[in-house]
Amino acid sequence: MKENNKPIKRPARPYFSSGPCAKMPNWSLDVLKNFEAGRSHRAKSQLKKLQEVLALSREILNIPDNYELAIVPASDTGAVEMALWNLLGERGVDVLAWEVFGKIWVVDILSQLRLRDVRVFEADFGEIADLDTVDSNRDIVFTWNGTTSGVKVPNGDWIATDRKGVTICDATSAVFAMELPWDKLDVVTWSWQKVLGGEAGHGMIALSPRAIARLESFRPKRPLPKIFRLTKNGKFMKGVFEGKTINTPSMLAVEDCLVALNWAKENSIQMRSEENLAIVENWVAKNDWIDFLPVTKDIRSCTSICLKVVDSWFLNFPLDVQWEIVKEVQKILEDEAVGYDFANHRDSVPGFRIWGGGTVEKEDIGLFLNWLNWAYIEAKKQYDSKLKECVA
Repeated sequence: MKENNKPIKRPARPYFSSGPCAKMPNWSLDVLKNFEAGRSHRAKSQLKKLQEVLALSREILNIPDNYELAIVPASDTGAVEMALWNLLGERGVDVLAWEVFGKIWVVDILSQLRLRDVRVFEADFGEIADLDTVDSNRDIVFTWNGTTSGVKVPNGDWIATDRKGVTICDATSAVFAMELPWDKLDVVTWSWQKVLGGEAGHGMIALSPRAIARLESFRPKRPLPKIFRLTKNGKFMKGVFEGKTINTPSMLAVEDCLVALNWAKENSIQMRSEENLAIVENWVAKNDWIDFLPVTKDIRSCTSICLKVVDSWFLNFPLDVQWEIVKEVQKILEDEAVGYDFANHRDSVPGFRIWGGGTVEKEDIGLFLNWLNWAYIEAKKQYDSKLKECVA
């Protein structure tokens, strides 16, 4: 085995988790100095902060003026569930899944909502569903960027502008890092802890005029929990979309979100994400033991950058041992304080997932990748004897 020289320089911020994600550069508790503990979220000064989150989000994301935007409970998951439970059932549904969370929405639609007219379009990790077979006259549910597969939607061309159905897009690891065609999307959901690097627990939901019309014209027969309700007496609850949240938000998390949004306004986090992906692409091209999980470049995510090990040595092991090796590589680098939480999702394929959102510095990713090479070779030394046992 070739000599394995241990790198010297470590990333300044070794945080590569895909959620919660790295805070913005130079973040510290000092940035929360304007937080007022013990104040009601209904107080004028606190309501103003909630409204500022809405206004900055709208401005940075170029959300159309006629779309309504709200802060909702339970992160992106709560926002997606809110859309599913309020809107689905008026017509048939096409639901797309090529990663863990897309598959969760399939289960919810079939097993919890128990809708009958449902078509499921699935694909294996690294691939994407056949978008050309989706019917825009039906409701459509999909993730824009698959956080656990590293697969993104290449564009919105497959969604008809004159569609009859509504499109519900889980965009939690896409917004702020990827361009979204708002005219093709009727419901868009996300959370603060992804690309913004904010705190968890709060979701965002944007509704088009078409989605609002559906809310007011369609009343599902199922009961809706209080935290899901967007209408009252058949009318759209406008106050929720003016910062008057359904339940009590954490104003500390709101303060942190405002800091992140103001940083994002002054920094091109979309460009930063693309630069981070370019660093990984250059490294993958130079190393034959690793490759991208997405099968084609046009569906490759610039945030949840998912990699698979293609080394024949690694592939000779059974699946459970492959996962052991991945975890060992992660342990080696965590012990060195070089990188944390970068193993692929447990339901994905054995490999690595590096968060490339704009709060991560490209220099840190470059340094981390040098260490990843070293750690993989170190893990190979440990598992060489075990390979002989597996082959035997």
